[in-house]
Parts: sequence; structure tokens; C-alpha cells
Amino acid sequence: MTPPRPAWLLDLPLSAYPAVHHLQLQCIAARRSRRLDRDLIIATEHPPVFTLGRRGGRENLLVSEKTLRDRGISVIPVERGGDITFHGPGQIVIYPILDLGVGRYKVVELVEALEEAMVRTAADWGVIARGDKKQRGAWVSGRKLGSVGITIRRSISFHGLALNVNTDLTPFSWVNPCGIPGCTMTSLSLETGKKISMPEVRRSLTAHLAGLLNLALSPVSRTAVEELAADDIKLSPDSA
Repeated sequence: MTPPRPAWLLDLPLSAYPAVHHLQLQCIAARRSRRLDRDLIIATEHPPVFTLGRRGGRENLLVSEKTLRDRGISVIPVERGGDITFHGPGQIVIYPILDLGVGRYKVVELVEALEEAMVRTAADWGVIARGDKKQRGAWVSGRKLGSVGITIRRSISFHGLALNVNTDLTPFSWVNPCGIPGCTMTSLSLETGKKISMPEVRRSLTAHLAGLLNLALSPVSRTAVEELAADDIKLSPDSA
């Protein structure tokens, strides 16, 4: 059996979407140049925001952008696959910055690993979910629990998955989620009828993903990652 490859885990608190998106772009450049000498998993939550994937999605926005602005919610176009989706507090978002060549991952294998990590995490709370090859994500009896949307840039992956844990699902009713008319969203708290510990779900989700991708995760600070991305310096274990 191939031993797990070392990788970093950057566990962020609630963070603005544009700042984390910028950090991803810095990290894929650092990973490609080998300043970042191992893969990186970023785990976070975002304040309320809608993002539009490469398929567009404004036609799937069911309220005006002015209505969203009045509520302080931005609509941000990004490079990931997929259509429109919502991010907000109580939703865990995972961004894997992976060198697919080094890890010998195929794109479809990465997508399936992201789905399966959500499925296994849901099972830890007694929720039976499944992936779907036609409508990517994690599904519970036709209700969408989590979404997947990635981008590959010169063999480096970014963007990733979003798992609804204690998320306020109301904003999903303002769009056709992921471009699917009539799509019903759900969350772990809704399925279990109780509030779920976010730190516990983060640990479960990152552990399952690491196992599926054969990674040995070590924690790293945001400061260390930002310094690495800005400077031509190798990250050592002492920087974590």
C-alpha cells in the first residue's frame, strides 16, 4: 500500500469569499512553482455570497441583484465548474489545492472523492447520502446536501466542495441551485433535527477527504501560507 503523502491543512474561521479566492490563486501559483512543496487543503465558512460558475447562472437568479445588494449579499463570477450556488455561515467549504500530476489523480476521481467525503461525513451523523454522476454533489432522497465545483489550472486543482451543516437554506430559494430548477436543498441539521457541531464536521470531512486522497494532513497557519505564496521560501514543519 502506498504511504500517504504529506499535505497541509489550513483551517480558517469565517472568511470573506474574495479574500479566500485570492488566497487560492496565490497558492496554485506557489504549488506550480514548488514554493508550496506539498498539497494544501483549505477549510472555511463564508459570509453570505452567491457565486457563478463557468456555466453562468444569472438566468437562474430568481430575485434581482438589487434585492441581494440591499441585503448585503454579493454575486461573484468565478472560474469553477457548475452554475450558481450560495455560500453562508453554517456551510463548510473545502478548497483542495492539489497537484494532480504528483498525486496521479484523474479529474473524475477527484470529483468522486469530494462527493464521497461528504457522503461519509453525512453517515457519521446517521444521514444516508449518495453521489450522482449526472448532477454532481451529495444527495439525500432527492434533496441536495452538498455541492461540488472545481477548476484545474496547469494540473493544479482549486475550488472544491460545500457541505450544508447548519446553513440557513432560505437564500437557496432565491436561485435555481446549481442551475437545477426545483432543486430542494437540505442540511445535516435539517436531516437530523438538531444543531450539529461545526468543528466536529470539519474534522470528519477533512479526515475522510484525506483518506480518499491518500494524504497525511498537518496543520498550517494562514500567515505561513501567505508568506509562502508571497516569497520564494519553502515551508518547513516549524512554520505550522
